[in-house]
Amino acid sequence: MAKASETSRVVVKVFLYGIQPQIWRRFSISSEVTFLQLSDAIQAVMGWDNKSPHEFRHGKGKRLTDVIGPVGLEDQTAGEFQDETVLTVAAYIGRKRLPMRMLYRYDFADEWIHEIVFEKLTGGEGGPEVLGGERACPPEDFGGAFAYMRALHGDAEWMNPGYDPEKFVISEVSFAPKRIPKKGRL
Repeated sequence: MAKASETSRVVVKVFLYGIQPQIWRRFSISSEVTFLQLSDAIQAVMGWDNKSPHEFRHGKGKRLTDVIGPVGLEDQTAGEFQDETVLTVAAYIGRKRLPMRMLYRYDFADEWIHEIVFEKLTGGEGGPEVLGGERACPPEDFGGAFAYMRALHGDAEWMNPGYDPEKFVISEVSFAPKRIPKKGRL
């Protein structure tokens, strides 16, 4: 069995539902981060502004009723609720087999649904690191996957001048906070 220091990071793949060709990112991050810190890393790597609500959903089969999220969502959860400022990725993964999947919902009005895949544990130290990805993330507040796909196919206008849906530059990803950090954030 590998020592804890040899598997101190997790490789994560994130992709958006409802958009073809697929928009995806792969990054590694310490397995000791909280889910709030994981959310911040997802926001950074996807290019979101981190200004709308989010939650992680998981469960058995197709019923993803268990939620990891900000305090305040617990009364809106049909299943188990866990506080994202307390639960770490390492505690969530535990001794389960990888890869593991869960959903990440962002901006409940636009309903951006991401699939998160915890692919493997690996060694290393330091902050989050981008490993790969394709295509630009949709602009913030664009109206969801349906509106994005309409614009992509020329059935609606882009609201953001200069937006290039094919452009993703790894070196432009910044994990620096985009707003005043709250307790437990990266």
